[in-house]
Amino acid sequence: MDCHLHHDSGARASIAQAGAELRALHLGGRDLLWDAGPLWPRVAPLLFPIVGALAGDALRHEGATFKLPKHGFARDLAFDAETTAATACTLSLTECPATLLAYPFPFRLTVTYTLAATSLRMDLALANPGPEPLPASLGLHPAFRWPLAPGLPKAAHRLVFAAPEPGPLRRINAQGLLTEVAHPTPITDRSLPLREALFEDDALIFLEPQSRSLRFEVPDGPALSLAWEGFPHLGVWTKPDLGPGFLCIEPWQGYASPAHWDSEISQKPGSFVLAPGTERKWSLTVSVKD
Repeated sequence: MDCHLHHDSGARASIAQAGAELRALHLGGRDLLWDAGPLWPRVAPLLFPIVGALAGDALRHEGATFKLPKHGFARDLAFDAETTAATACTLSLTECPATLLAYPFPFRLTVTYTLAATSLRMDLALANPGPEPLPASLGLHPAFRWPLAPGLPKAAHRLVFAAPEPGPLRRINAQGLLTEVAHPTPITDRSLPLREALFEDDALIFLEPQSRSLRFEVPDGPALSLAWEGFPHLGVWTKPDLGPGFLCIEPWQGYASPAHWDSEISQKPGSFVLAPGTERKWSLTVSVKD
C-alpha cells in the first residue's frame, strides 16, 4: 500500500511502494514535483545498486558476468512498508532470487520519509547482512517542476550553490558512460543560470562538488532548498523541449562507469564497498521558505 503523509500545516507527500518513490510533494502551498509524462514517466526514482550505466550493462564479479541495467533495479521493485504514521513512513528492500540474478549480494536498503510544515527529509541506510564485502552505489533522482510556478519563464531560474564550484564537470557519451573530457563549469559566483541548452548533451555531472546544499530559485520569487549528507557527487538533468517540464537535482554516491572501464564491480570508480555487518547512511532534505 502506498504511503500518504499529511501535516497539520497543509504539507503533504505521497510515496509509492513501487521503488519507494516519492510521487508528490506539496509544501508552502505549491506542488514541487513534476507530474510525470510519456517522455519520462518517473518522478523521483531511487538509483541502486548502481548509478548510471555499466559498459554493456555487464556487472563483473569474480570471473562471472551478470546483466544489470542502467540505474539498477530498486526503482522497479516493490518495497516492504515497515512503518506508517501521519507524517512519516519507512520502507525497505532486501535481496530476492530476481535481484541475485543481476547483483549477487545480500543487502538491506531502508528509506524513511519524514514530513514537516515546510520540509521533507529522506533518510536512507544500506546494510550488508552477508559474509562478503558489498560493492554498491546509491543515488537520488528527484524531478522538480521547471518552472517552479505557472507563467514563469524557465530562463528566470537559477541554482545557487552553498560553496564556490570551480569545476570542472563531466558528461556521458552515447553509450551512457562517463566521458574522459573535463568541461569548464558553467557556474559563476556560486550561481548557475538555467537554460535548456545546458542539457543538449545530457546531464551536468559534478564529481567533486564542494557544496552539500543549494537553492533552486527565481530571484525575488519562488524557491526551494536541497541539503544532503553522505553524497559526494551531483548530477543535474532535464529533457529539453518539454515545455512545462522538470529539473532533476541528483545527489549521488557513484556515477556511470568511465568510458573504456570494464572491470570487477568492487573496483568501479565512484562506488563504495561495505564490510560484512556494517551500514552506511545518507539523507536529503527538501524545504521551502516559511
